[in-house]
Amino acid sequence: MCIAKLLSLALLLVSATAAAQTRPAPEAATGRLQKTETLARHEMVVAANPLAAQAGLDILHRGGSAIDAAIAVQMMLNLVEPQSSGIGGGALILYWDARQKLLYAYDGRETAPAAARPSRFLNPDGTPMDFRKAVIGGRSVGVPGVLRALELAHQAHGRLDWGQDFQPAIAAAAAGFAVSPRLHELLSQDSVLPQDPVARALFYQPDGQALPVGALLRNPDLAETLRRIATDGADAFYRGPIAEAIVAAVRGHPTNPGDMTDADLANYHAAVRPAVCGSFRLLRICGFGPPSSGGIATLQILGILQALGPAKPGPVTPQDIHLYSEAARLAFADRDAYVADPDFVRVPVDGLIDPAYLAGRARLIDPQHSMGHAEPGEPPGRRGMAPPIGFGPSEHGTSHVSIIDRDGNALSMTTTIESAFGSHLLVGGFLLNNQLTDFSFLPERNGSAVVNRVEAGKRPRSSMSPTILFDATGHLYGVAGSPGGSVIINYVTGSLWLMIDKGYAPLAAISLPHFGSRNGLTELEADAPISWESALEAMGHKVRRLEMTSGLHVIMRGPQGWIGAADPRREGVALGD
Repeated sequence: MCIAKLLSLALLLVSATAAAQTRPAPEAATGRLQKTETLARHEMVVAANPLAAQAGLDILHRGGSAIDAAIAVQMMLNLVEPQSSGIGGGALILYWDARQKLLYAYDGRETAPAAARPSRFLNPDGTPMDFRKAVIGGRSVGVPGVLRALELAHQAHGRLDWGQDFQPAIAAAAAGFAVSPRLHELLSQDSVLPQDPVARALFYQPDGQALPVGALLRNPDLAETLRRIATDGADAFYRGPIAEAIVAAVRGHPTNPGDMTDADLANYHAAVRPAVCGSFRLLRICGFGPPSSGGIATLQILGILQALGPAKPGPVTPQDIHLYSEAARLAFADRDAYVADPDFVRVPVDGLIDPAYLAGRARLIDPQHSMGHAEPGEPPGRRGMAPPIGFGPSEHGTSHVSIIDRDGNALSMTTTIESAFGSHLLVGGFLLNNQLTDFSFLPERNGSAVVNRVEAGKRPRSSMSPTILFDATGHLYGVAGSPGGSVIINYVTGSLWLMIDKGYAPLAAISLPHFGSRNGLTELEADAPISWESALEAMGHKVRRLEMTSGLHVIMRGPQGWIGAADPRREGVALGD
C-alpha cells in the first residue's frame, strides 16, 4: 500500500475516533466515580491518585521529562497508595524517546533470592501451600526492582537532578496527606496489617480502627528513606542500613521467614529488554515482552481478531464479546505454556505474534459456539523446545502511570507490590512485595518442569501490560495500561479494541463493563447487561460475573491534542495543559 493511502486511512481512523469522542461515556455504575475526559495540548499525567498525578505534572512544569515525572509519581504513590506499589516492589517501564525515535523497555521485575528452590511453595507432603499463607511474611518477598529500573531510565532520559524528582513525596510524607476512601476501605478490610505494631501506629487509630477518610497520615520513616535515596541514589536502598533492614524483616518473620541476603540486594540489576511490537489495523502497538506475558497476549488477541475480519464500528454486541473471548482463550493458552523469564526459558516471541500463526489460530474459532477451553498452539520457533507446561496462580493488584511530556516523550509504567499491602512487611515506611507468589507453586506437572517454576535469580511471569501506540507514519498515538493481575491483559486489550475497532472514545471504552476469558469461564463485570450473559450462554459460554476493579489510565491523540482518561472504578485522574 502506498504511503499516501496509508496517510489517508490513518486520518480516517483519527476522524472516526474524534467523532466517537462526542458520545458520552456510559452512566457510571454504583460505586464508580463520575469522571470526564481531560484535554491537553502539551503534556499529560494520568495516575491512580490526584496527589501523585499533580506531583508528576509539577515536575513537568519544572522542565522535567516523562521519566522525571514518573519518578515523582511513583514516590508519591508509595505514600498515598501504599497498598498497590512502591520502592519495595517492581515495575515494567516502556519509554518512547521522541528525539531518538527509539522505544526502550526497562525491566524492574523482582527476582528470587539466590537460595530459592522450585519447592519453595510446597508443603512437606508435596501439595501447594495455601496462597494466603504463602503471601504473608518473608517467603514471598522478591528482591525489589523499581528503583533500579527508574534509575536506569533516568540516566538515559532524565533532565532534572535525580534528587529533585523525590522532593514532592518527601514533603508530603513529612507534612502528611488526607487518607482517601479507597485506602481507608482497604485498611479496614485487612486483618493482618493491624497486628504489626509499626503498621498499626502508622495506619490505624488507638482503638484499632483504620484511619478515617480525610484523616492526616504522616509517614516520617518514608520521608527519611526517600531523603537517603534522593541524596545517594538507588545504592542507598540496595546497600547499607535500608538493605540490612529489609533482610532482617524478611528473614525474621516469626512464622513464614524468607532467605533473602544482603548479596541478593547488592547484586540486583534492572534489564533493558526488546519491546514487543506488531500491527493492528493501521496502528503499531508495542508492549512489554517476557518476563511479562502482557505484550504478547495483547498482540495475539488483536491479531486473531484482525484475522477474523474488518473492524465493525458501533455498540458492543454479544457476538463481539464471543469473538473477543475466544481470541483471549487462545492467547492465554499460549501464555501459560510458553511465557516465563527469558533468561531461563526460551520463549518463541516472534512465532507467537506471527500473523500467519495467528490466522491459523483464528480458524479454530467457531463464530456461533464457544470452544470452552483452548490448547496451546505450535508457533514458529517452537521446534526443539521442551514440551510446553504452564501452570501457576494469577497475579493480583498493581498501579499504572501514563505520561506524555511537551517534547513528545512518552512513558507507560505498570508498577506493583503484588497483592494489596504485599507481604505485609513494613520497613522504613514502605511495604515489601509478595511477588514470588507469581511463580507456579507446583514446579512439575505430569513429570515435566513448569516454565514459571521458582528458580534462583529468576523473575516471575507477569501480566503487566504497559502499552504505547504509534500511527501509520510512526508518530506517537497513545499510551495505555492498567492494574488488575492476570485480568490486566483483557482490561488493556479490550479497551484498545473498543477504541480502535468499535470507535469508542477513551473514557467510554474504559468505563464499559469488562468482558473476556482467561481460558476458563467467560468473565463479565458484575454490572454487565443481562442480555450479554443470556446471549453468550446460548452460544455455549459458561459465564461468571465478578468485580473487576481495573485502573485503566489512557492518553490518546485527538483532533485538538491529547485526550486523557482515568478509570472511574478507582481514584485516578488525568491532569495536563
